[in-house]
Amino acid sequence: MRAPTVMAARLIVPIIALLLAGCGSRHEATLQVVAVGDGVELFSAADPASTPAALLRSATAEGLLGFDAEGRVVPGLADRWIVLDDGQSYIFRLREGNWRSGRPLSALSAQIALQEALGRLKHTALGLDLSAVEDIRVMSARVIEIRLRQPMPDLLQLLAQPELGLTYREDSAGPMAMVRESASAGLSAIRPEKLGLPAIRDWSDQVRALRLVALSGPSAVERFRSGDADLVVGGTAIEFPLAASLGIGRGAIRMDAVSGLFGLQVTGVEGLLADPATREALAMAIDRDALVGSFGVTGWAPAVRVVPADAEGGLGPGGERWAGLSLDDRRDKARLAIAQWRQAGGRTVPVLRIALPVGPGADLIFGRVSSDLAVIGVPTRRVAIGAKADLRLMDEVARYGAASWYLNQFNCALNHGACDPGSDALMDQVRASTDEATRDRLTGEAEASLTAANVFIPLALPMRWSLVRGNVVGFSINRLGFHPLMPLAILPR
Repeated sequence: MRAPTVMAARLIVPIIALLLAGCGSRHEATLQVVAVGDGVELFSAADPASTPAALLRSATAEGLLGFDAEGRVVPGLADRWIVLDDGQSYIFRLREGNWRSGRPLSALSAQIALQEALGRLKHTALGLDLSAVEDIRVMSARVIEIRLRQPMPDLLQLLAQPELGLTYREDSAGPMAMVRESASAGLSAIRPEKLGLPAIRDWSDQVRALRLVALSGPSAVERFRSGDADLVVGGTAIEFPLAASLGIGRGAIRMDAVSGLFGLQVTGVEGLLADPATREALAMAIDRDALVGSFGVTGWAPAVRVVPADAEGGLGPGGERWAGLSLDDRRDKARLAIAQWRQAGGRTVPVLRIALPVGPGADLIFGRVSSDLAVIGVPTRRVAIGAKADLRLMDEVARYGAASWYLNQFNCALNHGACDPGSDALMDQVRASTDEATRDRLTGEAEASLTAANVFIPLALPMRWSLVRGNVVGFSINRLGFHPLMPLAILPR
């Protein structure tokens, strides 16, 4: 892993910069935004990582840092920072301003809020990503330091995540205010002077209100088709055929080139799935090119690895699986592994339960996977995503590009599927080491161990898409598949 270069960032608050650049002269209609998801997720703290909840939190509870429309890290409550001590000290200077209640935005209040946010992330994969944070110190009235046990090149990216949006005594610092309207959220940009920031002339002419609602894939696409939504975000492979089949012009569909995990996680480890060799047989049997091709999406790529070759700190190109084997060769090996398992105990191959959400994309996935596994003599049955299952669809966009993100998703302490204690033990050593070469070596060994355990069957890269009407400004495709709301509220020149 590369340690961060010592640097300083002197940046004005991006919201103010955007607003000063705008000079709209009229009020615009409220922008109607739909996030694909369960309507309950919008106001739920139970799953803050869901697209609806993440959008709402990032809009109403700013963190030290945030993301702009293009997915770049930008200042939030902190307007400048410097990285020292070979990447183990991050010093943040807070902007001059207040929490929404009028309390001063002080280093002490930010320290308390950040400690509470990190506490909420314990026993989550994001908490593991942030485990190198050793201490948060108040340096002066508006300066805090984050001390690390070891360098974290991706710390800024992590601090910008919606879950790190800060609240102090149930108070936030915007940038937007929310009014709950039954099943939707009405959002408006907070006047800068209310946050202790410089006032902006003709404020109301430079911003517009948003209304955010969470709907299922079919309902979201139908609302866009009927003209009742300006923007749909958070679309996945599960709903994509709906957007393509309802006659929506292709120009309205925007695809984010994201990385992450999209495949079947092994959730049952008994019988056929007790042996890594038979789990690998299932992975070898799948024709990923045919699966991806059935969606007709240019650029959507299949995947055979848990950790991609370009992930920092992983095995790189040396970690390729089944190199030199054709699909027929892989299936021959898979049939042999299943036959050996069956003959070893005179057992019948069980029907594997595959848990998938409802949607036409899931229909395509089950059809391909079921057919491919039947070729090697393994019958399957589809069950609901929340039902007891042997394999369950996992669809997660990577928060950052290092191998550690992928490995942390399968940590045994998270208890949501099969795992590999050997990989976890190696990653514990990574988190304890301050030597870069040692960390890289151990991370590569952890990837090799997790790959050999075959607790996850990769299928493809995740898919994220949006539907964007022509009146929408402040939207851009990005590598995160996350589209913050505040830039959408800024009117164009």
